[in-house]
Amino acid sequence: MRPGTADNLAYLYGLEASSMEFKARVHHLPEQASVIFFSLRTRDLLYKGAGDGPPFRAAVRVTYEAYSDWNARTLLDSASTLVHDTRDGPGSDQELIGRMDLRRNERSSFVLRITAHDLNRNARSTVLIDVDHADGGVRQDFLPMERDRDLPYFDDHFGGPTSLRIHCPRYAGRALLAAHHPLDQRLPTPVFTDQAGPGPEIVPDSSFTVQVDAHGDLLLDLVRPGCYHLRPDSARSDGYSLFVLDTGHPYVADAQGMVPALRYITSMQEFDRIRSAEDVRKAVERFWLDAAGDRERARAAIRAYYGRVESANRYFTSYVEGWRTDRGLVHIIFGTPTSIHRTTRGEVWTYGEESNLMSTSFTFIRRSSPFTANDLVLERDPLLKGAWYRNVESWRNGRVLQN
Repeated sequence: MRPGTADNLAYLYGLEASSMEFKARVHHLPEQASVIFFSLRTRDLLYKGAGDGPPFRAAVRVTYEAYSDWNARTLLDSASTLVHDTRDGPGSDQELIGRMDLRRNERSSFVLRITAHDLNRNARSTVLIDVDHADGGVRQDFLPMERDRDLPYFDDHFGGPTSLRIHCPRYAGRALLAAHHPLDQRLPTPVFTDQAGPGPEIVPDSSFTVQVDAHGDLLLDLVRPGCYHLRPDSARSDGYSLFVLDTGHPYVADAQGMVPALRYITSMQEFDRIRSAEDVRKAVERFWLDAAGDRERARAAIRAYYGRVESANRYFTSYVEGWRTDRGLVHIIFGTPTSIHRTTRGEVWTYGEESNLMSTSFTFIRRSSPFTANDLVLERDPLLKGAWYRNVESWRNGRVLQN
């Protein structure tokens, strides 16, 4: 199935995505070579034995398909690899990391659909990636890696200070421009307001240079919260960005971390009272208990609400945490849409049947940013006010409309 506008991509953020954690990223090497790195978790795979005992084996087929753009029906290229893993029995969760060579298209960019298929339990998970040509963009020239091991990170966002190695052989021996931008703590405006909130601040609070060694590696200490932005030269604003976010990201790590996202369903007075409470945990628990009416329903509402906060962080984080974005806002309050259609311009989310006038739709437009390609802004509409308050009221009454 091609990843164009006719396809329903709701599974990318829904139950199929959560059933098997699958990550992938593209890294451009010199001389028109590229690599797909991918990651699986052993806890998500089904291991089968040949008889009654060990060894137990998992089998996953990883396939990529390349299309010229989101509207294309013609397959440009495809390839697959088979991942086998053998265990003697149940054990601790481990990460399986693999790689595939990617044949680069002569076009300036293309769309990549990468699917992991657990052959033992017939489960799938898919990642869609916009691939930049080496001469058209620079983000995929950089690969963040563990400092002391040749293992890539699959996210450019970190939950706290870290030290890492960045592999960028295209810039071997060169000095790169670097800047630090503080975290943006603003919240998105409601879905029915006249306009979206402003974009990220471009002006950094500090600038410096970093040196890439002869092997194409640079060491970087991410100490302060915020965005670290690397550029090959001063002639362009786009580059590669790394982000240090709240402790524990993408998870809600503690009671203090539960408070900020409550702003979406509380009045300013309620929010200030919870935030300034002497015992924040008790204040949060009291809010949900009052909303749900009893402890069992309160626990269910807490699991659902903060589960959406965490999934928003996984899927929609850009220059801010995913729950602070427009898509995160809608995802938390409304849940996973019935359908999602994506184009080069953005995404359209529909709750209900697409042809039904009673359905609710949200249109997100991709905003050009030097820091990220994952910044989509909602086209706000006063007609969304009724649907917004109905769903907020459901949360405030402890009723979860969907999972």
